[in-house]
Amino acid sequence: MAATDSDQFLDRPLVVPGLLENRRYQVELAETAMADHTLVCLPTGLGKTAVSLLVTAHRLAEYGGKSLLLAPTKPLVEQHAAFYREALEVPDDEIVVFTGEVRPDDRAAVWEEARVVVATPQVVENDLIGNRVSLAEVTHCTFDECHRATGDYAYNYIAERYHADAETPLVTGMSASPGGDKEEILQVCQNLGLRDVAVMTEDDADVAQHTYETTVEWEHLDLPEEILDIRDRLTDVMAERLETLRELGLTRKTDPSLSEGDLRKLQAKARQLMNDDDSAGYKAMSILAELRKIRTAVTYAETQSVESLRRYFERQENAARSSGASKASQRFVSELGVKQARSRAERYDDIHPKFRKTRILLAETLGIEGGDRVIAFTESRDTAETLVEFLSESFDVRKFVGQGDREGSDGMTQTQQKATLDEFRNGEFEVLVSTSVAEEGLDVPEVDLVLFYEPVPKGIRSIQRKGRTGRQTEGKVVVLIANDTRDEAYYWMSRNEEKRMAQELRKLKSMEGDIESELTETQAALATFTAAEADVSKTDTTGDPDPEPAATESTASTAATGGSGSSSGDDGQAGISAFAGGGDEVDEGDGADEPDASEAETEPGTGDDATDDDDATDDAVVATAGEDEAFDGVEIVVDQRELDSSIARDLSRKEGVRTRLETLAVGDYVLSDRVAVERKSVEDFLDTLTGGDRSMFEQVGDAARHYARPVVVLEGEDLYGRRNVHPNAIRGALSSLAVDFGASVLRTSDEQDTAELLYTIARREQEDDDRQVSVHGEKGKRTRTEQQEYVVGSIAEVGPVTARALLEHFGSVEAVMTADEDALLDVEGVGKVTAGRIRDVVGSDYDG
Repeated sequence: MAATDSDQFLDRPLVVPGLLENRRYQVELAETAMADHTLVCLPTGLGKTAVSLLVTAHRLAEYGGKSLLLAPTKPLVEQHAAFYREALEVPDDEIVVFTGEVRPDDRAAVWEEARVVVATPQVVENDLIGNRVSLAEVTHCTFDECHRATGDYAYNYIAERYHADAETPLVTGMSASPGGDKEEILQVCQNLGLRDVAVMTEDDADVAQHTYETTVEWEHLDLPEEILDIRDRLTDVMAERLETLRELGLTRKTDPSLSEGDLRKLQAKARQLMNDDDSAGYKAMSILAELRKIRTAVTYAETQSVESLRRYFERQENAARSSGASKASQRFVSELGVKQARSRAERYDDIHPKFRKTRILLAETLGIEGGDRVIAFTESRDTAETLVEFLSESFDVRKFVGQGDREGSDGMTQTQQKATLDEFRNGEFEVLVSTSVAEEGLDVPEVDLVLFYEPVPKGIRSIQRKGRTGRQTEGKVVVLIANDTRDEAYYWMSRNEEKRMAQELRKLKSMEGDIESELTETQAALATFTAAEADVSKTDTTGDPDPEPAATESTASTAATGGSGSSSGDDGQAGISAFAGGGDEVDEGDGADEPDASEAETEPGTGDDATDDDDATDDAVVATAGEDEAFDGVEIVVDQRELDSSIARDLSRKEGVRTRLETLAVGDYVLSDRVAVERKSVEDFLDTLTGGDRSMFEQVGDAARHYARPVVVLEGEDLYGRRNVHPNAIRGALSSLAVDFGASVLRTSDEQDTAELLYTIARREQEDDDRQVSVHGEKGKRTRTEQQEYVVGSIAEVGPVTARALLEHFGSVEAVMTADEDALLDVEGVGKVTAGRIRDVVGSDYDG
């Protein structure tokens, strides 16, 4: 496949002639990737997708089958699909897009006829879990932005299944920034089963001729006294909370400039106290939740804008007023120092220095310097929206945010995102204000200025942002830094990590052979270990054959590959079990602002607040599955709404288990003809008791009517300490589930524990008792008793337990409604506040 410098365009099988420019570095990278599972590293904007396309064309021409290209966001998927349709000599209708907007039944049908599938990973993961598609005929799988292959991201599961299921697998991982150090890069390679590394940097002559210099400027700004005063009011509250934690013995530090890593360490200590049944642990955990909220407010004030801070305060106020609000939320909004900060924020009538500097920079770039386009990146959707409003007075501006809606903010649909990018490319407006959704891989046109509204703590994300400029002409990047704030810490973190990444890439470039050798050694060692483990597991110490496998990562990986520890196709390429990595990585650094999904827009300073995940909701829509052929093993039917958890994925990894997805009318999991399981987190369960969600008793009632053995799995820790709910109310609800509905209530610690429990029950039912899986039942109409409980339970949100007590005491709904406050107080569990709320709702005039 060698090409000469005299060739202007590449001429390859299945590649449209005269389309792809002949770039030697792309050809060399593609040739390496054709030979083995390869990590391809190339600076942003230099054509990684063209490399993948060359490999895809070669594999389709030589081996047939189909190709799968995975990308983390829907806009990126659409972009790749458009490029493939333009550059591949494959009919357009055989190059298909799989996202959550395509119906599952349609995907299953189209998959069979497609030659190239371009998809978001969550969609493919869901279809694999539901046994809707098979990877057996996929001859090339590309993981774009493959640095995401850490923790529980869908890439890891898909890679595991691909190496296990494909007849002739070949994996290409692509990234401009695969990791911050050698260990991170090796972890990505192991998770995706990569054995080779092909790196091109801007130092390479072949690459340098296609790049331009990008200048980076850091603008340091001082905050006005009014904003510093708001910040100080909040940090004083943080210091008070830290003093309480010190008194509880969790920390010696009371300096409010604690990092995300500090918070995580304190949480770990609190959990340990909780595990030791020490009440200090429960108190500490609640204080830590409040500290996160205060820390987020501080970050808004320092690094975003006062308007964004006002929005955040408003959301927290609404959350604290909602039924079932946490103690932390209620304390946060009622704390005097927070109230003072909010009052000062409401009175602040100036603009944040970053807003003012942004307007100046845009005027210089678009006016004085005659530029055409600018991208401004910000961590916060609040800031993006307020910045658009502010800049629109002087410039033609659009926002570009994720798809998830949240309180006070509508996301953008895929159609809106695509239209916005098209208009930006066509020069229909001049400023794009974007959250992190535009960082990765999108074909954003060359811009004159990339503005970082704030530094980002991760070098990977900084590199992705900077890659939006300097591709066709000289580029410019400006980073705004508020002095004496978290901005400065993130600035140094990002700069240091970028330097490390550049050094690591250069090392990889010079040590590719050593890296490949280390990957090969790791593969051989793990393969030997897995094979030995498989031999040992055939007989336990009692001599009984085939004991139940332990819930370990090694057995999960073995199960996914048929228990052999490797899966080889005709080319002898090893299976993913040979590269099985560790569990979730724990980052003790201050990196909580890095979104876990490309569409994530964090409330700065916290990893626990609202995010927008492009596929977490849309891609979980799965149609009812039909009956398949007979299966000799354990089958578990999963309600498609459960795909937000890892349980179905963990179950599908087990040897001898087949998961089937359906839209279940009754239950979350069906394990036999008589066992249906309702899974509730501790949080969901407590919501039921505080009026936030009354559906649990109805759901269990439906399950009891249609299945002989209804089971409620209550998942999570701290049932009695997480909320301000009286223990007797919790005991009453548990008793009701068991006595009134005949449901078995089983406790699990987390999703993995739940998966193991479901598997154990299903095995007992189907293997020991020879029962078949049978899905039946529908949501039934409420009985009169249930309707009465529902009516009373709706009054002032008293909930089902109190409703039952009231009806048993008074005998009818009418008697409850006409009872005075003193009579209501005679009912067990009804206090003065509840009695007063009931009388207020029942006795007050209607004001429509």
